[in-house]
Amino acid sequence: MTPYRSGFIAVVGRPNVGKSTLINALAGEKIVITTAKPQTTRQRIRVILTTPTAQIILYDTPGLHKPQHKLGEEMNKVALNTLELADAVLWLTDATQPMGKGDQWVFQKLQNFSGQVLVAVNKIDLVSSFDPQKFFADVQGQDWPVIQISALTGLGITELIKSLESLFPTGPQYYPEEMLTDQPESIIISDLIREGIINQTDQEVPHSVAVVVEEIKDRPVSKRGSSHLMIYIRATILVERDSQKKIVIGRGGKRLKEIGTAGRKTLEEYLGAPVYLDLWVKTRKDWRDSLSVLRELGYVEKP
Repeated sequence: MTPYRSGFIAVVGRPNVGKSTLINALAGEKIVITTAKPQTTRQRIRVILTTPTAQIILYDTPGLHKPQHKLGEEMNKVALNTLELADAVLWLTDATQPMGKGDQWVFQKLQNFSGQVLVAVNKIDLVSSFDPQKFFADVQGQDWPVIQISALTGLGITELIKSLESLFPTGPQYYPEEMLTDQPESIIISDLIREGIINQTDQEVPHSVAVVVEEIKDRPVSKRGSSHLMIYIRATILVERDSQKKIVIGRGGKRLKEIGTAGRKTLEEYLGAPVYLDLWVKTRKDWRDSLSVLRELGYVEKP
């Protein structure tokens, strides 16, 4: 009988290498948000992958980067603190980019990690050939195994899961088989709304946006003699400057309406029920450099 294995894996890498896309591919459905812009993930998100022979608990982490504000500093802390929680590390890199300072910085941080490290080279579908030895020319003396994948197309994902399972000793099933994440629903909802804002606003706005879910409740709706429940969600979009607020709202409220329409459709797919999305926009000057606001938003980890 094959022994059951389980363990915790930190998924790390520099921004925009495809960590969240990979997490969703492994989970088999959308659990974390993905955009083309870097630094989309701001918090550690635990995603549970259960197979017939193992339970793999994945920590999706913010991309390790040179911080420009306190939010960036806290994001790096979250990613690095995750190493203390993990039994193993999956270091995700980008086949389309040469190893740069960001990769070197991640590599240096992994030197103090006592567990096993598996390197996954993502976006392999976008290159004609890939030479792992050339890629790791600056990472000498390491015998970390390397696997080539495409989180977008699914290439190498089955092999990756088997490799992840092999990193663990025998262990229990920590979570119910049907459970995919222990992330609070309000956090998932706020991230899904923020994803829509990032995809629909100008370059200067995405990183300056936060979403706070103020209220979630069921509302009975009656129509033509029948009644059903609709989920009412009230959320506040925070920006740092009044000029950004104008961009998010748009002329005559057009853009905010578009964000609301797209957000409602996404949330209905996620929640499996009709949604009424009530969005408000507020300016909180330089909130990314305010520790009090970052704590309020849940971006500062408790010691």
